[in-house]
Amino acid sequence: MLDAMDWQMIMRLFLAALLGGIVGMERGSGDRPAGLRTHVLVCTGSALIMLVSIYAFDPQTYTRDPGRIAAQVVSGIGFLGAGTILHEGLTVRGLTTAASLWMVAAIGLAIGSGMIMIGIISTGIMLITLVTFHGWEKRMPGATHNERRYIRIIAKNNQDTMMTILGYLGEHNVKVRTLNVKNNSIQGTIIIELYLKISKDFNINEIIAGINTLDDVISLENVV
Repeated sequence: MLDAMDWQMIMRLFLAALLGGIVGMERGSGDRPAGLRTHVLVCTGSALIMLVSIYAFDPQTYTRDPGRIAAQVVSGIGFLGAGTILHEGLTVRGLTTAASLWMVAAIGLAIGSGMIMIGIISTGIMLITLVTFHGWEKRMPGATHNERRYIRIIAKNNQDTMMTILGYLGEHNVKVRTLNVKNNSIQGTIIIELYLKISKDFNINEIIAGINTLDDVISLENVV
């Protein structure tokens, strides 16, 4: 039969799963690389590890040091967080999701150690940061007023192709941050990879659609 301590540990596991799931739903709603299931597992797993480190060993036989296992969770979660960071062309996505995984691991450790209120408040702060601050960040005085896009163009390998594309971008005040050109001599085409900085005063979709209408452009992939 389960005693009072067993039920208390079970309650902590379910609470950790609930708090991790709340954060996971927010991340999953934006089609992020780590969603509901990942956050539930990370938070519950962290709580379980903390419970094991506190209660699994007889203090008369072993010297308990819960901080040692907690430190391993903090460092180990970095590997999982790194897996959520995606490189798409020259841009990077997933940094916030990686940070959220690190945070839910900390929440799991707090719940597992019995710091219930601290875990709940931390979850609230985290949700406010993820949901509310996203819009505020863009409106802050120091926020950038430029949109960055990575596009891949397949065009005819003509002498004036590059000048035509770059000239069009210059006319619309689009700055080219990086440029990479690959030649396909068999098909007589070139692949142009551009990382663009576009002012938010302009309609990004119209500019990109305009590139696609240029004579030498065969196809365009709007990656980011």
